[in-house]
Formats: sequence, C-alpha cells, structure tokens
Amino acid sequence: MSEKSAWRAVDDGLAIAVRVTPRGGRDALTAGTDEHFGTRLAAAPVDGAANAGLVALVAKTFGVSKRAVTIVAGETSRLKRLHIAGDATVLAEIASALYGPRA
Repeated sequence: MSEKSAWRAVDDGLAIAVRVTPRGGRDALTAGTDEHFGTRLAAAPVDGAANAGLVALVAKTFGVSKRAVTIVAGETSRLKRLHIAGDATVLAEIASALYGPRA
C-alpha cells in the first residue's frame, strides 16, 4: 500500500492531516487531496465546538474511542494534524478505504 501524506502510520497508531470546513452542513470525513482529508462539520468554530465535533467524527469513522483521538497541531486553524491511537495497520486500511482506488 502506498501511503498518502494525508496519513502515515506511527508506532502507536496513525497520524492524519485534515482540512476542516466548519458550519459545513452535516458532519463528514472524506477523501481530500493527497495532503489532507476533507472534513465538513455542522458545528461552528466557537468555544471548541468544531474541534470536539472533529474528534467525535474521527473516532466514529475509525472505530475508536474519542479519547484515542488527539489534535496535535492546528487547534485554531482549518488545517489540523491528529493522532489516532490504535493498531496502525487497521487504521491505515480505514484511511485508505476513505480514498478508494486511485489511478
């Protein structure tokens, strides 16, 4: 499997990059560019609501608990880096499935 820079396996899980669009209608984590996942959140970027929504969405998508997801960079930015704790191989397969087959 060739890794995109949108995610990379690390010893204790997966590191992912996301571009967040707050007030984007419904919550969705989708394939973005090679550099980041695309993320739409219903929550507004007020009082940490969008970050909390992002953590919940990523946890649900990857099948882990919310405490397994940590925002490591970009707390106040649209571009964020997150760490997902867990089996790196399983998490990378989920990330790859979000992108689907690439030509």
